[in-house]
Amino acid sequence: MTPGARLSAALEVLDDIVARRRPAADALKDWGLARRFAGSQDRAAVASLVYDALRRRASAAFVMGFAQMADAPSRAVLLGALRLARGLGVPDIAKLCDGSRFAPAPLDEEERSRLEAGAAALADAPAPVAGDFPAWLEASLGGEFGENLVAELQPLAQRAPLDLRVNTLKATREEALAALAHLHPRATPHSPLGLRLPHLEDGRGPSVQSEPAFLEGLVEIQDEGSQLVSLLAGAKAGGTVIDLCAGGGGKTLALAALMGARGRIVATDADLRRLAPMRARLARSGAANVEIRTPRGRGDEPLAGLEGKADLVLVDAPCTGVGAWRRNPDAKWRVRSGSLERRVAEQDAVLDRAVRFARPGGRIAYVTCSLLPEENAARISAFRERHAGWEIVPPGAMVAGRPAELAALAAHRSRAGTGLLLTPARTGTDGFFLALLERCG
Repeated sequence: MTPGARLSAALEVLDDIVARRRPAADALKDWGLARRFAGSQDRAAVASLVYDALRRRASAAFVMGFAQMADAPSRAVLLGALRLARGLGVPDIAKLCDGSRFAPAPLDEEERSRLEAGAAALADAPAPVAGDFPAWLEASLGGEFGENLVAELQPLAQRAPLDLRVNTLKATREEALAALAHLHPRATPHSPLGLRLPHLEDGRGPSVQSEPAFLEGLVEIQDEGSQLVSLLAGAKAGGTVIDLCAGGGGKTLALAALMGARGRIVATDADLRRLAPMRARLARSGAANVEIRTPRGRGDEPLAGLEGKADLVLVDAPCTGVGAWRRNPDAKWRVRSGSLERRVAEQDAVLDRAVRFARPGGRIAYVTCSLLPEENAARISAFRERHAGWEIVPPGAMVAGRPAELAALAAHRSRAGTGLLLTPARTGTDGFFLALLERCG
């Protein structure tokens, strides 16, 4: 496919997403299945265009003259994203839109004028436009970030890096760097276990899953922020850890490696489908201290017998995923107040469940990939109102005695001070909240 044809294809997919209000991944999959002539590079290039447009949907629409994002056609959004997200000049955009076979129609004079202005048009834009986030979340996010709101949200509208975690059960970071040298990795700035890979020219990350280092379990794909909250959760070798919301097992595997495969980790999840990939990942990792327990039906407690025995209960809570908008940009335009209310109820429920399993002196590590105070500090406050005898571990104590790269994270506290808040603007990671609660003995 020509570059112009790829642009036209991206417009088709964007129209489908808007018309059917469906996830981008589903629309892209259906587009690819219906067009077998498109090779893997074509599909990847179209997906990259679509996701860039979705990340910058509000600001791109505004730059192209639409005060209301919903009024902007896909063409306006995609053209604006080429200017804002990819930094293309008007001549380059015009070459893509030359009206030739399969290419979009040529730019008109108004489009040229607005593209020339580019980012300068955002100088007086409202915060939700300049920061590319839903307007109904402005009060919530503003309560967390104050005058830094736009500066904090803008990096969430950029592409996410591709980070790997070195599996220390099988390799050192130096060995993993050498094994992947042809992909030009570099050490992550905070995590002592992380590698960051540069994007390819089309914006994609390299196909790590086909690399021998991945297949042999030397590395796992995991954002640096996820690595950091796993490190700071405080799992100790020889201890008993329960992962209540284990999902595909990313943090479970990280904890197992941090414990040197000594002690016991029991992983479970209310959604059996999310647990499905974990067994293959466990086999590849060599982590022999992990036990997966699946509920057998509604009302079944797969962790029966572990009450009051855990040194650490990890609650990687279901959330709106605001902190992962770089990776799932269509999700931010689909989130609604009702979904936030449901997530808050689920978060309270899983925290209440965690209490049953923590021993006296044990801890609960509460993690979300959200930046909303309703899902973070407010849940910790509500938890302490419901449960006496629990103290918050101050962020400074979380990092005490750690290497300087980790100790520096203590500066990144949530506004309420109850936990750490990592963000793309502060730490270059996905957005994560971590609070540690300790049961008084």
